Amino acid sequence: MPVDVVVNDGVAEITLNRPEALNAIDAQMRRDLREAWQRVGCDDDIRVALVTGAGTKAFCAGADLKRTMPPPESFAELTFGSAESNHLLAGMDIDKPIVCAINGYAIGGGMEMALACDIRLASSNAELGLAEVRHGTIPGGGGTQHLPRAIPQSVAMQLLLTGDRIDAAKALACGLVSEVETPERLLPRAREVADRIARNGPLAVRAIKRVVREGMAMPLASALELELFVWGSLRDTKDRIEGRRAFAEGRVPQFQGR
Repeated sequence: MPVDVVVNDGVAEITLNRPEALNAIDAQMRRDLREAWQRVGCDDDIRVALVTGAGTKAFCAGADLKRTMPPPESFAELTFGSAESNHLLAGMDIDKPIVCAINGYAIGGGMEMALACDIRLASSNAELGLAEVRHGTIPGGGGTQHLPRAIPQSVAMQLLLTGDRIDAAKALACGLVSEVETPERLLPRAREVADRIARNGPLAVRAIKRVVREGMAMPLASALELELFVWGSLRDTKDRIEGRRAFAEGRVPQFQGR
């Protein structure tokens, strides 16, 4: 299968599994990814998603140009006439956190997928870039919007307009990734991060992601009002009461998402 999904202790590990093609995205992988994100969004037993690529060379090298032909439908048909989105990031707009382990190349659509994740960790051999401008087009999977929101605008514009790649050290320096690990250590460390998130109160985790995501598009005063409203919504939940009791009793809380 082009995409493998394994669920363990609240974490859905999604692996792009075409290492012979540097995990490039073909039509089947796109469909499988859409189904995987739908499963993550709908399954209450899944609290966090972790996405990575099979092998040691690449997270995802973008679209598989050898196996991705232009669709027979017009753009209007795909945009307005289909009930199911064919967008690369379809299904990723969920409240559950997504951790990305970038184990090598993250180019084009691969980088755009990584940018749509909440936490990005990279291996020391990672290279990231959006080279579409070199081919006479633009990143169409969110790259022009997500990148300037993730790193300083000047750095983002230089990468977008030149199509240059950056290595893991530069990605860390500009804040594009939060950690850099050795290739051997990357996936275990990403799992540690995902596991720590999964152990926290699921309602609070999802609320934080929603408040941050929506608040970034608001004036500060409005975002603070949203934060207060969400805090109040969580105040009397069973999980918040359980968290305070567990702290007082010196034990691990047992959250239920209620």
